[in-house]
Amino acid sequence: MNKKIKDFKEGEHVNTLLLVTSIVKGTTNNGSPYLTLTLQDDTKTIEAKMWDVKANIEKEIETGKVFEFELEIIKYRNSLQAKVMRVLPVQQSDVNKEDFIIKSPISKDDLRHSIEDAIHRINNINIAKIVTACLKYYEDKFYEYPAASKIHHSFMGGLATHTIGMCKLAIAISEIYPSVSGDYLIAGVILHDLGKIQELSSPVVTEYTKEGKLLGHISILQARLLQIGTELHLEDSEELLILRHMVLSHHGQYEFGSPVRPETIEAEMLYLIDNIDSKINIIEKAFEQVEVGEFTPKIFALDNRSFYKHQ
Repeated sequence: MNKKIKDFKEGEHVNTLLLVTSIVKGTTNNGSPYLTLTLQDDTKTIEAKMWDVKANIEKEIETGKVFEFELEIIKYRNSLQAKVMRVLPVQQSDVNKEDFIIKSPISKDDLRHSIEDAIHRINNINIAKIVTACLKYYEDKFYEYPAASKIHHSFMGGLATHTIGMCKLAIAISEIYPSVSGDYLIAGVILHDLGKIQELSSPVVTEYTKEGKLLGHISILQARLLQIGTELHLEDSEELLILRHMVLSHHGQYEFGSPVRPETIEAEMLYLIDNIDSKINIIEKAFEQVEVGEFTPKIFALDNRSFYKHQ
């Protein structure tokens, strides 16, 4: 009982407790209902198919709840998948949801210390004030939220973990290339995704909020920056203008959701290192599903390419 997903092997039959994090309803060609579930423990997630779903069972299964599953582990398109043989209800008060949450490999204290160290590298007082005020507004949520609901760093603490990875790249780039302002680049890295705290619903079983769907994290944070800049009497400063531009342009391309494209050297670097850190995490996550010598399944976020896992 309670075998971890990371230890699942093809061909096994497993009985274990798992958290349901997403449910997608479907219908087969012959009209039979089925469910595609995302199941999770504190090590990994796995996609599970539940065929010929009875109405009473479909009504019982909800996201955010733990159930006892009997699963057959199969391989589909080079990734492990589960077939649900049976599902039993569990008294939710008898389980600790924390035991089913994937968390950052970096402790919350270490995440906080790394961000504080990065802020201490910012010499421009106005930039430092703006960054500090933004982080204070979001408080501990910054260290709890994921960086995305599914695609990259989609675990508790993922937002701060993603930010720290980018900070290391920002520091290295600004040291190698004196023309790149370390103050602006570090600040842009820390600020760029803070709007996701309002765009996403919670650190666990993450969905998009109404505000997130209608405005998006880029617009949310750009408005927050202007508000904070005004409160600091910096609304007309060039520092605030440059930081707002970096937030607005950090997706790099119009088709990727950027209202504007990067037009400072730091904005361009922010876009590139955001891409580097997020894409490495996507590939590493895909590598967890395959053995050495195999290709990953096609990754939608990377132009449907497969990646080879070598020695």
